[in-house]
Amino acid sequence: MYALPKGEPAVQGIQLRSGRTERKPRGHTKVPGARIVGMRSIDDRPEEVAGRQVPGHWEGDLIIGKAGKTAAGALVERTSRFTAIIALPDGRTSDAVCNALIDKVSDLPDRFLKSITWDQGSEMAKHAALTVDTELDVYFAHPHSPWERGINEKTNGLIREYLPKGTVIPDDSRILNEIADSLNSRPRRVLGYETPAEVMAELIAAEIHSTD
Repeated sequence: MYALPKGEPAVQGIQLRSGRTERKPRGHTKVPGARIVGMRSIDDRPEEVAGRQVPGHWEGDLIIGKAGKTAAGALVERTSRFTAIIALPDGRTSDAVCNALIDKVSDLPDRFLKSITWDQGSEMAKHAALTVDTELDVYFAHPHSPWERGINEKTNGLIREYLPKGTVIPDDSRILNEIADSLNSRPRRVLGYETPAEVMAELIAAEIHSTD
């Protein structure tokens, strides 16, 4: 469909989930940002991460609200597509994001906390503290390479159905948990039309059985 002339998809009634009329171009001048101290590149991730067969590896990013004044964190597990949305009532400084992530992952099963891949945003400057508190290995995607966190980008698009761009992002965890529960209860074709919640439950049950 991307090979069609501009405007032709709309004529044929084809619409992207994002609402755009054409794909956003990836080619642009890359402006280097401030380097995060001690960051580990996505190139250093274990091979098991790429295959998506071993659960416990996550991708994350921020969902930014109106005028950049509000935000929430978004985490998605690569194997099950299980999603967690993190309230940021204290803003999106590195301390606030790190503390919110630590609180959130404490609710998740320890066996499924192996690594997290994030972009090179300054909100993850305190990634070392996150690793110390949670034992999650933190890896960083290359600059301007959202496809390296493709599952996270796809999930962010689904979250935007509930929190469109240009709206205020709530900092009430109850609201964000309701959105995450809705996404985790949605059957996915990539999961054989099971829901992320069902797949995560199966993975947890299999892990418990294997350790008995």
